[in-house]
Amino acid sequence: MSRKGVGLAAFDRSRLTSKQFASHGNSLRSSDAQALENQLSVFRSLLQQFAQTHAKDIRSDPSFRAQFARMCTAIGVDPLASSSSSSGGGGGGGSGGSSLWAQLLGRTVNDFYFELAVRVVEVCGATRGENGGLLGVREVRERLQRGRMEGSPEVSEDDVLRAVGTLQPLGSAYAVVRLGNKAYIRSIPKELNTDQTAVLEAVQLLGYVAVNMLMLNLRWSRARAQTALDDLLGEGMLWVDKQAAEWEYWSPGFMLDVDGAVATGG
Repeated sequence: MSRKGVGLAAFDRSRLTSKQFASHGNSLRSSDAQALENQLSVFRSLLQQFAQTHAKDIRSDPSFRAQFARMCTAIGVDPLASSSSSSGGGGGGGSGGSSLWAQLLGRTVNDFYFELAVRVVEVCGATRGENGGLLGVREVRERLQRGRMEGSPEVSEDDVLRAVGTLQPLGSAYAVVRLGNKAYIRSIPKELNTDQTAVLEAVQLLGYVAVNMLMLNLRWSRARAQTALDDLLGEGMLWVDKQAAEWEYWSPGFMLDVDGAVATGG
């Protein structure tokens, strides 16, 4: 029996089939991308209608404002981010990089967050000596509420978090960090390393830590525990009590809260 090899025609057919599959795949991808773009366009249009209909509620009601922001996030839109790529050509006058808040609701809500960010910076700066630049989001909100002028919108924790987000262009000086189940605003130009974060999480339990506590519970060496404590002490994030048998490193915020509660109760 004679055995014939694969001829050039077979190679040509295989090449043609591969080319057809590639062309079909490109066509499908293009079709899917166009369909997705159309869906996003519809979502954006509906979002704009919703925002215009409920603009007053969004401005005045913090919970409604938070729900609207989450709805924006769900479809990949950051309400406070610059949106220079938005459709509309040359219309709209002035800055093409205005935020979605400004585009949909006018400048009122947009300015609300930037003005709130300024107030957050003021609160953090005024209390840095007390807490070393680490202040709970809840405490920030309470201080803002106490200083709120009559008739101004109520501020929620979600508002505070979003206001801090507008400070990102300032670099790493302002950021939200989570220690345990509590959110804090860090207002010092320094990132916390993993050891420092672990120490601050431990402090949340009793209000203080000591070197031996860290060695026992985190299985650290003495040098590692002492280094982390010294770094936080140097930044003012911990205060040291040298009167105890073993030096205790306290959270300034915890000590001030206790002192305030004792003064109020007594």
